[in-house]
Amino acid sequence: MLADAVTRAWPDIDTPDTPHVERTRDAAHGDFASNIAMTLTKTLRRNPREIAQTIVDTLADDARIAQVEIAGPGFINFFIASAAFRAVIDDVLAAGEHYGHSEAGAGQQVLIEFVSANPTGPLHVGHGRQAAIGDCLARLYEASGWQVTREFYYNDAGNQIEMLARSVAARCAGLSPDDADWPEGGYRGEYLADLAAAYLRGDTVVADDREVTGAADPQDMAAMREFAVAYLRREQDQDLRAFGVVFDNYALESALYADGRVEATVQALIDAGHTYEADGALWLKTTDYGDDKDRVMRKSEGGYTYFVPDVAYHRGKWERGFRHAINIQGADHHGTIARVRAGLQALNIGIPQGWPSYVLHQMVAVMRGGEEVKLSKRAGSYVTVRDLIDEVGRDATRYFLVARKPDAQQTFDIDLARSQSEDNPVYYIQYAHARICSVNGQLAERGLAYRRDEADFARLDSPHEQRLITAISRFPELIENAAADFAPQAVAHYLRDLADAFHSYYNAQQFLVDDAALRNARLALVFATRQVLVNGLKLLGVSAPEQM
Repeated sequence: MLADAVTRAWPDIDTPDTPHVERTRDAAHGDFASNIAMTLTKTLRRNPREIAQTIVDTLADDARIAQVEIAGPGFINFFIASAAFRAVIDDVLAAGEHYGHSEAGAGQQVLIEFVSANPTGPLHVGHGRQAAIGDCLARLYEASGWQVTREFYYNDAGNQIEMLARSVAARCAGLSPDDADWPEGGYRGEYLADLAAAYLRGDTVVADDREVTGAADPQDMAAMREFAVAYLRREQDQDLRAFGVVFDNYALESALYADGRVEATVQALIDAGHTYEADGALWLKTTDYGDDKDRVMRKSEGGYTYFVPDVAYHRGKWERGFRHAINIQGADHHGTIARVRAGLQALNIGIPQGWPSYVLHQMVAVMRGGEEVKLSKRAGSYVTVRDLIDEVGRDATRYFLVARKPDAQQTFDIDLARSQSEDNPVYYIQYAHARICSVNGQLAERGLAYRRDEADFARLDSPHEQRLITAISRFPELIENAAADFAPQAVAHYLRDLADAFHSYYNAQQFLVDDAALRNARLALVFATRQVLVNGLKLLGVSAPEQM
């Protein structure tokens, strides 16, 4: 409406296809507001309030708009007709599980890489946070009309894998981490004792793309290394499945070397003229692309630095056709972003400056009884994802790990996650859903039935009902914005607010009143609320129990 009004008022100027419109925070300022008049002052060289008045005078009539006002320096405030808001109830009930979904992505492909843990031990709680963020973001993109590919990149080459093999060899020899001959810097968790025993028994493990049988030879380091990586890849996959996370693709660092893609990428950078030799090492001119200093690619003593296989891996993403790619990584990876992007641009194959996108997350402190829990009996040095799932369940673990902005430090309170009170947001949200389900049981007990054709939505005029209707109307834009802003925490916050609006309504109003027109209108509203709760919880990978 705004764009059309501007075009008709000033046909000779460029008009944005989608002028900025946002919901107001104060109901006195209407339901929606736009600053379009202020954005046109430079072009039109007129007072923004005059521009706003012309726009308002030119707006087409629409029954959904009850009132339009000009406020402050030139904001245009829209008051939406109550009937237009109430119409969302039917929208939700008609769309069902698809309510809130859109075609914003227009079927474009996006690759989301997350977790990507080294196969050297169980997944720690930081990996769990990354899994929750990444999987929720993938669900948001799917709901926004994108074709999503979930990918896990295994760093299964390099020094950490050699140290893993040495640690397993020490376990096979009967050593423990407290022995003097234990490898310096070796992995100390009890999981290695289980791994070594499985290797010596000659067990067979099936990872996502391979089957490996233990050679049972404590001297065969190559066999031990291969078995250990497969064993831990299988364990990590089992933990992720218990967490409700499944990947479409697994990529291996070792394959980049085996297939010659690392060497080919290095040669491509040399051929492009973006490298030089100095002090016996090969350097990449990353300063040409905004880095604070050039970076070593091949060390003087031989071997490539950490970011080189990453450049080869991401080159492969681009060549697979993914023009949209998102990486979910720990904040400790911040330093590699500039050099990976520099390497990709230096290939001169059309990769843009900001590709891929990154979402960096901070780590998690786990608390119980007011004290930090730092160790897992099994892992030996950190709290695992499986520990949390066993302690509080998958639903609470997923919700809590996604509920804060990724770049904010997070405290995971086990006692809160286990509590059955309104202080626990997971319980509070799921209880709202269960309460609505109980209404169906009450209907049957009273010999009543829900009839939409008897509902009179005009009767839904209380503040509690308006708050709830407004909340469910926000859901579609919430999904689209949360995806675009890489903000899955917005879904968690929204559901908490929606549950609060419902509980307030439930405590203030009777639903099963004698008046059929009012009763059915209220039932339609709470059933629509139930659907939005289900749809929102699904985006988080959290269940919606019917009883609690």
